[in-house]
Amino acid sequence: MKSMFNGDFTVMKITKEVIAHVGELARLHLDDAAVELYTRQLGDILTYMDTLSRLDTKGVSPTSHAIFINNAFRDDEVKPSMSVERALTNAPESEDGAFVVPKIIK
Repeated sequence: MKSMFNGDFTVMKITKEVIAHVGELARLHLDDAAVELYTRQLGDILTYMDTLSRLDTKGVSPTSHAIFINNAFRDDEVKPSMSVERALTNAPESEDGAFVVPKIIK
């Protein structure tokens, strides 16, 4: 297997053995068809990365998004909400305005 980084980006050859090994490490049961599929797909991805690495990007400033994005979140506004009493109405057990749940940490 070639190194992924050797000065310039070079294509890393993905083999079926690498896919099977990574599957074992992830405790995944991969049949032969899955190993074949993932080998081809990851090979295609790495080949595309090699194509991208050959582009001349001098003079192109780094970006975190392909397009300019403004903050898409709305401002926080206090709005009417359910009262504590109403929220606890169907609780099997409550105490001091909170749900009582079984202890899970020993």
